Amino acid sequence: MSASQSLPHVEPGFDRLQGATLKDWLALLKPRVISLVVFTGVAGMAVAPTWPSVPLGLIDMLCICVGAGAAGAINMWYDRDIDAIMKRTSVRPIPDSRMDADGALIYGVVLSLASVALLWLASNALAAGILAFSIFFYAVIYTMWLKRSTPQNIVIGGAAGAFPPMIGWAAATGSMSVLPVVMFAIVFLWTPPHFWSLSLYACKDYTKAGIPMLPVVKGARHTRWNVFIYTLILLAVSLVPSFLHLCGLIYTVSATVLGLGFVGFALRVLLDKQDETGVSLTADKPARYAFRYSLAYLFFLFSALLIDRVLFP
Repeated sequence: MSASQSLPHVEPGFDRLQGATLKDWLALLKPRVISLVVFTGVAGMAVAPTWPSVPLGLIDMLCICVGAGAAGAINMWYDRDIDAIMKRTSVRPIPDSRMDADGALIYGVVLSLASVALLWLASNALAAGILAFSIFFYAVIYTMWLKRSTPQNIVIGGAAGAFPPMIGWAAATGSMSVLPVVMFAIVFLWTPPHFWSLSLYACKDYTKAGIPMLPVVKGARHTRWNVFIYTLILLAVSLVPSFLHLCGLIYTVSATVLGLGFVGFALRVLLDKQDETGVSLTADKPARYAFRYSLAYLFFLFSALLIDRVLFP
């Protein structure tokens, strides 16, 4: 028997799957993104007029978590070429050659199907349908189409991350109402200033990868104006629940203070010291601060809504 005959048959890429660690599999799910998605989904469930039982609620949360992670895994599979080019994403499992791309795709698809099926069985078809559409929207419409074709990728693609409050509400009630739709609109409008702040100081990465983010296509100054304008629109929309009498004073005060704070950070981004082309002379420090504040903004805003609705139903 020859040496080649004595070796076991190994499918292409299978050796890399065996070498992947649990940490790599978890990294495919984009855990930092999942945490915010799950929180907004739980908020949508918690502000609903009726709540599921604790076991069913935990299953619903798990399905939202797994579904969001599955979409992230498919995103990493498709974006492996540009992830390898960009500094901040080059250490992800696939571009860093710690995992086979086909295995990551199968992982994402299986988790997608499992999360939707389980949510349907545990809750209802409406919640499962919205979850399925959100996965499709992020993995296909945003990742495979919008991201590489238009500077409005974040604006339209922001819908993908805005669905969880609607999923949570639908899982709890089996129906839809005005409040979860407004929560969707808040996350939808929050996404552009959040990601455009990031793109201002990650612009070189996006340029190198050929991704048409707004500062790459329209320039830094145009992006700064858009960050500021969107925070103003977000402030107005965040107060819609108050005008519709869907919440009380706790949320109204919180939304006003948090919104004005976001506008203030966006104004600092707009007024950042720039050269004649609009490039920051401060290493985009205001944009970095605005990005960090945006994370805290959404968490505290939805926390205030949750507290308001629970204490004063």
